[in-house]
Amino acid sequence: MALLTPDQIGAADDRRWEDVDVPEWGGTVRIASMSGTDRNAYQKAMLVLGSNGRPQGVDLSDQYARLLARCLVDEDFRRLYVTDKQVKALGTKNGAVLERLAGVAKRVSGLGEEAMEAAAGKSEPTPSDSSTTG
Repeated sequence: MALLTPDQIGAADDRRWEDVDVPEWGGTVRIASMSGTDRNAYQKAMLVLGSNGRPQGVDLSDQYARLLARCLVDEDFRRLYVTDKQVKALGTKNGAVLERLAGVAKRVSGLGEEAMEAAAGKSEPTPSDSSTTG
């Protein structure tokens, strides 16, 4: 098998998504995976930094709304919630619904507890099977 080029990687549509019925809201929402950039920004926004600039903890305020704001999209994959005010409004919805949808968002984005712990600097790096040095 030939190795991929940057153009081939860029052209690949690797988005994952699920359309989820939300009877409490009277319809269906589309939850799409975050891009690498969005995922990093989300994880960074969750961190509480100490005076030394190192992660000291995780800020869980509006955690589900902040995650869903990056994952709820329309049919053209444009985000539904962009502004801080919109995210705050989303956070006022039923917590059980937000938690259920956040579970889907985590799954399609490959986020788990270990990913959040790693972002907070609480886990050991995984040893690599191969070296990338040349």
